[in-house]
Amino acid sequence: MKKFITRRATLADLDKVAPLFNDYRQFYEQAPNLEFAKEFLYARLNNNESIIFIAEDDSQTALGFCQIYPSFCSVIGAPIYVLYDLFVSPNVRKSGLGKMLLEQAHEHAQANKIARMDLTTAKTNLTAQSLYESLDWVRDDIFYAYNKSV
Repeated sequence: MKKFITRRATLADLDKVAPLFNDYRQFYEQAPNLEFAKEFLYARLNNNESIIFIAEDDSQTALGFCQIYPSFCSVIGAPIYVLYDLFVSPNVRKSGLGKMLLEQAHEHAQANKIARMDLTTAKTNLTAQSLYESLDWVRDDIFYAYNKSV
């Protein structure tokens, strides 16, 4: 049985995380573009605009990642995190890596006195919903999410 670790990614991990991010975007029906993935992640990390956690096996092969964006909630008057990206390579799904990444993000939020973490997922992504609910994430049945392209 392989041993997995999660840790905060740095710019030095860009070449490990970018292919996973590229696969994540393809999962959401975006065209493959590894160069874009590298540029996007480089900008987020270099500008301290996001926090990325990486999951690796004992040979330091990257197998998953989670990306959170710092934000604020005006209603509660406190900082929050938006967990926007969570991806585990298909060959290691159901191994506990997704749970480990979510727990790492939660521990980081607690350590930094973040009031809440938010995420959205597809209504059809029942596997992810089951994982979130097993970790005490609460589904919002009151508000609708809207977006508008600019």
